Amino acid sequence: MEINRREFAVIPAAALAGSLFAAAPDDVPWQRKIRRLGQLNMTEHDPVVLNVEEWADYWASLKIDAVMVSVTGIMAFYQTKVPFHRKGKFLGNRDFFGECCAAAKKRGMHVIARMSPDLNWEDAVQAHPEWFQRDAQGNPIHHREDARLFNTCMFSTYMTDYMPAIMKEINSLYDVDGLFTNAWPPLGAMPVCRCAECRKLPEPGTLAYWEKFNQRIVYLWKLYDSIAKEKKPSNFFFANLGGGIRSTADLVQLGELCEWFQCDNQGRGGDETPIWGCSLQGRVCNAVQKGKMATNVTAGWSTGVPRWRNVYKSPEEQQMWFDETLASGMVPYHHIVGGENGMGEDRRWLEPARKYFNWMAKHDVHFVNKRSIANLGVVMGQRTHLFYKPPTGTQMRQYMDGMYYALLEGRFLFDFVHEDKMAPEELRKYSALVLPNTALLSDEQCRQLRAYVDAGGSLLATFETSLYTELNQRRAEFGLADVFGIRKAGDMVSTNFNGYMARIEKPHPILNGFANTNWIPGAQNRVPLAPVDGPVLTVVPGFVGYPPELSYPPQSHTDEPAAVVREKGKSRLVYFPGDVERTMWTTGHTDLARLLQNSIRWVAGANPPVTIVGDGVIETFAWETQAGFAVHVLNYTNPAMHRGWIRDFYPIGPQKVSMELPKGRSVTRVELLRAEANIPFRVTAGKIEFTIPKILDYEVAAIHSA
Repeated sequence: MEINRREFAVIPAAALAGSLFAAAPDDVPWQRKIRRLGQLNMTEHDPVVLNVEEWADYWASLKIDAVMVSVTGIMAFYQTKVPFHRKGKFLGNRDFFGECCAAAKKRGMHVIARMSPDLNWEDAVQAHPEWFQRDAQGNPIHHREDARLFNTCMFSTYMTDYMPAIMKEINSLYDVDGLFTNAWPPLGAMPVCRCAECRKLPEPGTLAYWEKFNQRIVYLWKLYDSIAKEKKPSNFFFANLGGGIRSTADLVQLGELCEWFQCDNQGRGGDETPIWGCSLQGRVCNAVQKGKMATNVTAGWSTGVPRWRNVYKSPEEQQMWFDETLASGMVPYHHIVGGENGMGEDRRWLEPARKYFNWMAKHDVHFVNKRSIANLGVVMGQRTHLFYKPPTGTQMRQYMDGMYYALLEGRFLFDFVHEDKMAPEELRKYSALVLPNTALLSDEQCRQLRAYVDAGGSLLATFETSLYTELNQRRAEFGLADVFGIRKAGDMVSTNFNGYMARIEKPHPILNGFANTNWIPGAQNRVPLAPVDGPVLTVVPGFVGYPPELSYPPQSHTDEPAAVVREKGKSRLVYFPGDVERTMWTTGHTDLARLLQNSIRWVAGANPPVTIVGDGVIETFAWETQAGFAVHVLNYTNPAMHRGWIRDFYPIGPQKVSMELPKGRSVTRVELLRAEANIPFRVTAGKIEFTIPKILDYEVAAIHSA
């Protein structure tokens, strides 16, 4: 679909600002007011092929509040005087960055100067060998895709001399509103460098190295932010983050420091990444950066391996990523690579994003969130995800994938809670916390969880939760042993053939729905526990699966608990010594899914703030908003739910919604934003009830409230 050029309209700055800007208090920083972002990632060839005015008109037609414009650092898009900032070979005498900056400003958009400090050319290696990463033999490390480029080292003066020189030059020449670094801090994995500076540091991949790594990030972040503010006080620096729970940088430190959490979580490909990956990222942002700006970069280009950076992906897949960005509380960010490609050869990416962003702009007030109204928290153990070594043949991400899936199937409303944000004031709103194999917990974090339980909070934990300190040192006993009433009775047991089973010893709400059986499956791996009084489930040890003649339990009854269930005052406690969530994820066994959902429901209590009854697999977010409340429902009922990409949407039927209303709040109407229709509702006994008739990919029930 091509956009007729006559449809492009230069939108006045006042109109671009929209109702949100007009309604927001004057003391709210500008970056917290934006609702949409755009980036056409410039290529070296773009000065030849890109029409700057068309580029700016397109973004204006999407009602974009800010654009990223490439400076870069690898190659210059302006007439730089910084040594080793090589000009693109098609730049000529043009000030390409300046032209784009001026065109965006003319249309009322903020401009972020985008830089890449991660790579440079061989002439820089020759002149400044100290700037670059080195392998174990001392050789500079080539970029993995283009051998003409070399990886720079974040601990070198490249970051304190060269990059600040570019930033100061941009400040002196252009009316920019912020500075941004792409590809730094490193995403996915911490760097392994053997340069002279890095040889002074602890071994890469250790917690001691992580501490130095984070200290360097904080130092450089503050340095770059001070440079940004030399231009004007409202300017600031921010950088590429994202990575979900497995972020390389300390998320809590950066959540306190940075003004804008930029999530480079652009999409999924043909691997086994579930569709909710973007929503998970939004939950991470809400856990560490409440009230500040968080954006998710959604690629129009074809994500995955192999990637096609110049060809459009499935529009349904991109749309679902936009849906999840909005639902989880982040701001959508549309991204494509190269003007020659994005606005020339493949133009399919243009119209769907424009249609989506214009729909969103009509309803901006309902996407300005004040707070999540979930009362169930899921602890995200960042150190565990970075440093814990799971059993052979397993992956760390499978623990959260399994628990997340169980939460979605059970239709629970939940937030993420970072392990370093468990003070009483952070946990007070939650009736229960879930700890999916949160192996690394400090003594202080265990104390906080103990205090939470003493105050009436409930806990569910699995496998090796609290068996390691925050320094990844194995404890002789669980750090939360006294809380759950458990005692370790041996080292981990793995079953790779016929798994062990759990024997039902007595009825309990966590076993609701299990009938006509004494056995249910156990986890693949477990930590043996000492006997407890009145166990609900006990272990039937594993035995051979083949030959079938020997497939029976030599010992059919033991006193080893397969689950420990306790009540302590108002608190409800469940501990599974096995990796039940991971085993459920890898096997798909419905008994394990039922067991997890029953257990979560029992510890969470009887009065969830929102319930939704209907068919299909959904994810729900509920927010108090500027206009009242909003219940977001994402429809994941799709054969491509576990493996990208979505090719089509599969609608689900009526969804009956019930939500607790705060005392004193009245409701004037309920509006479905995607259907663009008001629907009937009723308020009884402090609850509002209504039915969403149909959901294609996503619906937002906007509850107008006074």
